[in-house]
Amino acid sequence: MNPIQLEIYKHRFSAIAEEMGAALKRTAFSPNIKERLDFSCAVFDRDGRMIAQAAHIPVHLGAMPLSVAAAIQSTPLDDGDMVLMNDPFKGGTHLPDLTLVAPIFADAAEPVFYVANRAHHADIGGISAGSMPLSTSIFQEGLIIPPIKIVSGGRIDQQLLRFVLSNVRTPEERKGDFDAQFMANRTGMRRINELIGRYGQSPAMEYAAHLIDYAETLVRKRLSEIPDGCYLYEDVMEDDGLGSQNIRIHAAIEIAGDRAVIDFTGSDPQATGNINAVKAVTWSAVLYVFRCLIAEDIPANSGCLAPLEIRTPSGSLVDASSPSAVAAGNVETAQRLVDVLLGALAQAIPDAIAAASQGTMNNIAIGGIDPRSEKPYTYYETLGGGTGASVAGNGASAVHSHMTNTANTPIEALEYSYPFEVTAYSIRKGSGGRGKNRGGDGIVRQFRMLGAGEVTVLSERRTTAPYGLMGGLAGNPGVNTIIRNGTPINKPSKFHEYLAPMDEIRIETPGGGGYGKEEADG
Repeated sequence: MNPIQLEIYKHRFSAIAEEMGAALKRTAFSPNIKERLDFSCAVFDRDGRMIAQAAHIPVHLGAMPLSVAAAIQSTPLDDGDMVLMNDPFKGGTHLPDLTLVAPIFADAAEPVFYVANRAHHADIGGISAGSMPLSTSIFQEGLIIPPIKIVSGGRIDQQLLRFVLSNVRTPEERKGDFDAQFMANRTGMRRINELIGRYGQSPAMEYAAHLIDYAETLVRKRLSEIPDGCYLYEDVMEDDGLGSQNIRIHAAIEIAGDRAVIDFTGSDPQATGNINAVKAVTWSAVLYVFRCLIAEDIPANSGCLAPLEIRTPSGSLVDASSPSAVAAGNVETAQRLVDVLLGALAQAIPDAIAAASQGTMNNIAIGGIDPRSEKPYTYYETLGGGTGASVAGNGASAVHSHMTNTANTPIEALEYSYPFEVTAYSIRKGSGGRGKNRGGDGIVRQFRMLGAGEVTVLSERRTTAPYGLMGGLAGNPGVNTIIRNGTPINKPSKFHEYLAPMDEIRIETPGGGGYGKEEADG
C-alpha cells in the first residue's frame, strides 16, 4: 500500500460523497432538504461496506450500511438500477428517511461499488402532518417501503412513484425531492466510473479496502490508549409521549486492549410510544461516539466498527422489534444514546470527553392548508441548542450537536414557504451550565400561525437536564409553550395539538452542561 495513494483515494471517495450532497441540495424542492440540509450521502464497496461519507448527518450515515445490505439482498441488481426503502426494520431509521441505493458495475459482471443517499422527507403519510406522530405502532407513522426497485436500467418506475406520491400530503414537493435523490446517485455513479476509468478497477477496489483497514487500525490504536476496564453509565428518556416516564438506557463499555464491547443489557424494554430505536440507530450512535475519540482526519467508514462488539437486547428500547413505533427513536433516543456512551467514557478519559450537549433535536412538525394557496403544506424542522463544555473551553451556542448536523431554516425561507410569522428567534442567554468552562446556550424560536393547522413536537431534556462534568453544572432544560389569546400554556416534551390562526408556538431549547468547578470571583 502506497500511503500517498491512500490519502489520494481517501479524498477522492469523500469528494464523490460530497458532490452527491451538493447535487441533492441544489436540486431539492423542500426547505427541509435544500435549506436545512437534512440528507446524507456515502460510497460503499462491493460487499456493502461503507468506504467514505460526506460530512452530513451521523444518525443517517452509521445506519446506511444496513440499508445497502438490505438492498443487495432484496433483488438482483443490474446496471442503472436503484432501490428505494424506508422500513426501519429492514435497514432504515424512521419512515421519513427515504434511502436510495444504486450499484456501479463499471463493465464488470457484478457490482464493484455502490452509492447511496438518505433524505428526510417532510411528509410520508401517517396520522399527523409531518409523519412524526405520537404513535403506538409504525403503521400509524406513514407509508412503509421495503427495499424495492424504483429504477430499472435507468428508467424510473412511474407507477411505483405514483403509488408513493398518492400516500403523502405534499406530492409535488415529494416528487421534487425524489428527483433530487435520483440525480445525487447518478452523480456518484458517474464520478465512480470516472475514477475507475482513470486509475483502473482493481486499484480503486484495493484502496477502498485499504481505507477500511486504515480506519480500523486507527480505532484500535485509540482503544489501546484507553485504560482497560468496564465503565458503566445510564440515563433516561423523560417520557414516551403516552404516559410512561424515565425510560432507562444502560450501557457498559468494556475496554480490553484494542477492542471494546458495548453492552446495552439492562436498558428498559421497548416503549408503547414512538421513542424506540431500531438496531441501526444504536449502531449509528456507537460509530459516532468512537469516531469522535480520534483526532486524526480518518474516514468514518465500516472499519471503525470492526474493533467494536455491540450487544443490544432484542425488544428493548435500543433494539426495538416490529411493529413498534420508532419515529422519535431516530431523533431523540439517538441523542440520549450518545449522552450515555460519553458518560461512560468520561470515567476512563475525562479530559477527552465534553459535558452533555442539549440531548434533543427539538423536532417540530406543522401541517394544514396554506390559506395563501389553498393547498396542503407540511413543515418539519429540528432546532439547535447548546453543546457541552470541555477541558478545551466553553460549549458552542445555538448549534445542532451530536447525531444531527443540519442547519436551521432561515426566517426568510420559512416565511416564504409556509403560512407562519417568526416572532422571535434568538440565543437563549444563560441557559448553558456554569463551570470553569460554560456550556453553550440554547435557542428561542417562536412562530405565529397565519392559518389553522396541527403541530407535533417531539423533544427531550424538558424535565431532566444535560449533565455537567468534573464539577460543572447542568444546562437548563428546554421549555415548550403554546400562546393562545395572549395566554402562555406550558406543554410537555412531546405533544400534538390543533392550532387556530394567530396561535403561537414557542420553543426554548436546552443549554449544554458546564465543565469543571467554577472559580470563585476574586
